[in-house]
Amino acid sequence: MNNQDAYQQAKERLEAKYGFYIHLSVYLAVNLLLVIINLSKSSEGFWFIYPLFGWGIGLAFHALSVFVFAGRGFQVTEEMIEKEMNKGVNKT
Repeated sequence: MNNQDAYQQAKERLEAKYGFYIHLSVYLAVNLLLVIINLSKSSEGFWFIYPLFGWGIGLAFHALSVFVFAGRGFQVTEEMIEKEMNKGVNKT
């Protein structure tokens, strides 16, 4: 791996983290607004938990893809590209 590849991988990881933090910020802002609306306008029940929970599942998967499984897809792709390139070289 050369310096340009390392730079590109680092840039992609930082962009993924930045995207997650944007997602988290929007999640917190919107759900705080939903809690405020629910508590001030409706005394019948706590309906805000449904979007909070549903969107929270998506946010959790986003976090897993950024922080736990980060870069693993890139390695598989690189291996696949190398195999495909070797197939082309062996045929000629």
